[in-house]
Amino acid sequence: MKTRQNLPDAPQRFNTDVNVVGKQSFSSGRFYYKVQIRGKTAWNRKGTIRPTPQNGLWTVVLRNENEYKACTSPPVPLTLREKVEKVGVFVDYEEGLVSFYDVKSTSHIYSFTAQSFTEQLYPYFSPGLNEGCRKEGKKNSITK
Repeated sequence: MKTRQNLPDAPQRFNTDVNVVGKQSFSSGRFYYKVQIRGKTAWNRKGTIRPTPQNGLWTVVLRNENEYKACTSPPVPLTLREKVEKVGVFVDYEEGLVSFYDVKSTSHIYSFTAQSFTEQLYPYFSPGLNEGCRKEGKKNSITK
């Protein structure tokens, strides 16, 4: 994000970080998307909501350039061989599966399994500001 936009305050807007919710929702089937995250040192959180499946967010995060975690309760530390530049996210709605992959190395990062989806799901991102700005980061997840 290069330019801050002055937009009216509304309940649909995020309040503390740069966040984006995908326009297209999914309520059945399988879908896959990729997110480029090269150059980021952190993936941010949304406001005061803990990004856990109990709160409707299936998420992996990055902190301090090399501390990866799956946002479960409690969080699960992840050990990755190299810095991730592009994340692939695969969702199987009927199977209750959300999986994250390192696209470059084609390696598995983490899977949320045996989930029960009952509402529409939306891709959710917290891209933060560009490097050199006050805040930076990116979070990749699915939200209901």
